[in-house]
Amino acid sequence: MGAIDGILFGFSVAFEWRNLLACFVGVLIGTVVGVLPGIGPVGAMALLLPATFALTPAGALIMLAGIYYGSMYGGSTTAILLKVPGEVSSVVTTLDGYEMARRGRAGPALFVAAIGSFVAGTIGVVGMAFVGPLLSKVALTFGPPEYFALCLLGLMALSRLTDSSLSRAFVMVAAGLALSTIGMEPMSGTSRFTFGFLKLSQGIDLVPIAMGMFGVAELLVMAEQKLKTQSPIAVRLRELLPTKVDWQRSWPPIARGSIMGFLFGLVPGPTAMIATFTSYSLERKLSKYPEQFGKGAIEGVAGPEAANNGAAQGAFLPLLTLGIPFAPATAMLLTALLIHGVQPGPLMMAKNPEVFWGVVSSMYVGNCMLLVLNLPLIGVFVSLLRLPMYLIASIVALLCLVGTYAISNSMLDIWVLLISGVAGYLLRKLRFEPAILVLALALGPILERSFVQSLYLVQGEWIQILQRPITAGMLVTGLAVLAAPAMMRLFRRSAVN
Repeated sequence: MGAIDGILFGFSVAFEWRNLLACFVGVLIGTVVGVLPGIGPVGAMALLLPATFALTPAGALIMLAGIYYGSMYGGSTTAILLKVPGEVSSVVTTLDGYEMARRGRAGPALFVAAIGSFVAGTIGVVGMAFVGPLLSKVALTFGPPEYFALCLLGLMALSRLTDSSLSRAFVMVAAGLALSTIGMEPMSGTSRFTFGFLKLSQGIDLVPIAMGMFGVAELLVMAEQKLKTQSPIAVRLRELLPTKVDWQRSWPPIARGSIMGFLFGLVPGPTAMIATFTSYSLERKLSKYPEQFGKGAIEGVAGPEAANNGAAQGAFLPLLTLGIPFAPATAMLLTALLIHGVQPGPLMMAKNPEVFWGVVSSMYVGNCMLLVLNLPLIGVFVSLLRLPMYLIASIVALLCLVGTYAISNSMLDIWVLLISGVAGYLLRKLRFEPAILVLALALGPILERSFVQSLYLVQGEWIQILQRPITAGMLVTGLAVLAAPAMMRLFRRSAVN
């Protein structure tokens, strides 16, 4: 099935009324999650995972994907009107978006952010449709050694693409991999690290860990900071339209940010955040008015917001075509696919075309819905910010408990949720990055299984693994990523001397 035929088939799936409803619910919840600082898309996806049990696999993924890219839209609203980024990836938007709002230009900032996100989403859908089949064909040549190397590359790249130091990142990787070994060994079925608890033989589920690290931990941070309700800047509908000059200055950053974001989304790590910073730096260098950046330059809103959404779209491709999540949000999508009996990977297009193409086409439908939601209904979403924070925190806490228990009706998951929440809070205090632990937990089973299969394949001669060109290339790339900062420091010292 070619890209055009696939997109048309995907639209036939996406326009089924159940899937349309799932898409609308997903993008609506995603927008609300993005507007309200706190739980974030990963926590929201974990909370709503039990609600997808009654849906088809395509409908479940469409709704959860809508939450993910919908939160990117909503995060810009609070960043512009309150200087409070709803999402980490919206931090850059606060620099110029809030300054525009202070000068009475919140409307154009919000409009350009929405249009930039829509254009990036459209380019992302086209990119997925054409790059996805190519990536699947390449992935068909992968064996266990290649998947082992790809998982290692993802963990090594992630260790360098976060704010944590390398030592802290390795601690988080080790903790995540250690947690992934609890339960039955995948090849022999032998129980490990269960300490006599039968329920632990099934392993530690990703959902309560993610919900605790991103949901409960955020509630504890909010309680500590005693966040107060803020009054956002009011925006009227007639004030939304940008001027002709705004359009002329916005379109090039939107185009560059969309393409850049999509490409960043294909690599491991917090790509949305990195893409926004890179886009902002690039636009500042290319702009005819660099002195306006940080003081209300519309390019500082257009480029990063497009890059933000482009990266969100691109992050789906490694999951769907390789079966490997490179971000915490896509790790939650992997869990949803496995629960519904769908195995992502190079054969997904052949075995489950309705899921792959349905999700790809639904993203365009979802972006259209978000455009309609985020422009006329800005005032409605902003009014949510007037809710008392203690009320929001209470609702989130209740949803965390109910959502965790509903997955497997196990009190063990509740304890895992609470322990993970406290651990996530302490990790933030100690400046560790919980996202690395969550991703290592998601990649751990794939890494272990592919490593054991690789050893069987080469009959224990592990040096043969390194003789495979793709495997060796990915491992060398990972080591280069780890060594790059040290090499740069040495190069600078030698240049100074």
